[in-house]
Amino acid sequence: MTLTGWALIALFVALLAALAKPIGMWLHALYEGRRTPLHAVLGPVERGFYHLSGIDPNEEQSWRRYALHMILFNLALLLLTYAILRLQAVLPMNPRGLAAVGPDGAMNAAISFSTNTNWQWYAGEVAMTNLSQMLGLAIHNFLSAATGIAIAFALFRGFARREAKGVGNFWADMTRVTLYLLLPICVVYSIYLIASGVPQTFDAMAVATTVEGAQQNIALGPVASQEAIKMLGTNGGGFFNANSAHPFENPTAVTNLVQMLSIFLIGVGLTWTFGKAVGDTRQGWTILAAMAILFIAGVAIAYWAEAAGNPNLHALGVPGGNMEGKEVRFGIVGSILFAAVTTAASCGAVNAMHDSFTALGGLVPLFNMQLGEVVVGGVGAGIYGFLLFAILAVFVAGLMVGRTPEYAGKKIEAREVKLAVLAIAIAPLCILGLTALSAVMPDGLAGPLNKGPHGFTEILYAFASGTGNNGSAFAGLTAGTPWYNGLLGLAMWLGRFFVIVPVLAIAGSLAAKKYTPASTGSFPTTGGLWVGLLVGIILILGGLTFLPSLALGPIADHLAMAGGQLF
Repeated sequence: MTLTGWALIALFVALLAALAKPIGMWLHALYEGRRTPLHAVLGPVERGFYHLSGIDPNEEQSWRRYALHMILFNLALLLLTYAILRLQAVLPMNPRGLAAVGPDGAMNAAISFSTNTNWQWYAGEVAMTNLSQMLGLAIHNFLSAATGIAIAFALFRGFARREAKGVGNFWADMTRVTLYLLLPICVVYSIYLIASGVPQTFDAMAVATTVEGAQQNIALGPVASQEAIKMLGTNGGGFFNANSAHPFENPTAVTNLVQMLSIFLIGVGLTWTFGKAVGDTRQGWTILAAMAILFIAGVAIAYWAEAAGNPNLHALGVPGGNMEGKEVRFGIVGSILFAAVTTAASCGAVNAMHDSFTALGGLVPLFNMQLGEVVVGGVGAGIYGFLLFAILAVFVAGLMVGRTPEYAGKKIEAREVKLAVLAIAIAPLCILGLTALSAVMPDGLAGPLNKGPHGFTEILYAFASGTGNNGSAFAGLTAGTPWYNGLLGLAMWLGRFFVIVPVLAIAGSLAAKKYTPASTGSFPTTGGLWVGLLVGIILILGGLTFLPSLALGPIADHLAMAGGQLF
């Protein structure tokens, strides 16, 4: 570890803290439907959308109607993407003459991008046409991100409103977030990336002459536009197979820092927005403090492990930290910080191969996902997932003080607690269940590249990534098979929508309640004690996935009968 490395980590954290309130204020304006400076230009576009679709943006929707419209909208987009991928061979903008994507692969990719996971079993530059990348996939980068923020807004309204029947309007939330937040930032962001050396072209490839004199074809495409939203929207799917390790996606150490900041930007801003929405910004800062503790602890552990290097190589006289699978232009700290950011935020973009990290260094990204992607988390998904843990934490606190738990002015009763438990339980059930199944079935055992614990971790990481809607991979695993395309598609769908629906149900339940002001007997939810309780509850419930996963490997080895053993 070096002073320069710690300085980069400190700079990253300081910049995020400084950006939290400005972006939070902008998000709060969209949450309330207030006019912004961009309305002078984009207001007519917004009104045009409403007019053409017959939508009244002021019409309130119950949580059930909000959920129904959200699911139908995402299902329609999923089917559109599936059709584009299956027909891409005969559609325009196919300069490399690529074939259609197979049925199981197309369905996996469509589910992946519609759930904001962006798990990629394929190499983008040799599997997807420009049209598929732009229309089939990048459209989800915007709209799945907007969906997450819209759900967060609905939950905020549940806490903020009093005796109300509605939680907002799904179509208005989606339109405002896309028009006034995601699109404007991505336009500026894309221009910055182009200026930094990221391609934005419809050309199929560039021909280069190597030092040895050979000719090499280097794939090109509309990269910058997809790169911007894949980071800002915590999507993560790369134009190239190497993702953000590829110099055409992430050319320099400066772009690396900017990309990490953009991954966390909206997530940290939404914490302030929540505090403002419930009338106490200290609530938002408290949530951000708990997130920061979990994140910094993970970064510190991973940095120490990777900087310490491999003792087996040290014994052979090879000193230094672990640089295997990392880009020299980023170094160890730029790689592990990116890995911690991308797995804490359910982004899934990678600038290094997590499969090549040390055992402890690779554990941190895996554990981040097993916590439920709430350490900042995905745009919208992170804050509403964190609030599920807050509901359980205040319930535990209520048991300790002998009072009905209250949070942000609302009584937390049996219905909210049951729904929160239901949503949180999806992750361990999917991760452990599908990992166990894949570790004993021949089709599942055919996937890992490595044997032993490392091969088992490849399977476990894949289902943690899929269920958490992260999308990063531990490499090694051959996932482009009907077995993994099918099971990972199921994990991604359950991990997304079987969490969102209970969250909306909680929003509807809270919105209908009266406001309950804090009293002398209320458990404080803004101080250090509350931060400690939040962190403890998240770590304990994260252990529901982590600790049993330690025992799954030997059990799977004992039960595996066909197709070879994992251990």
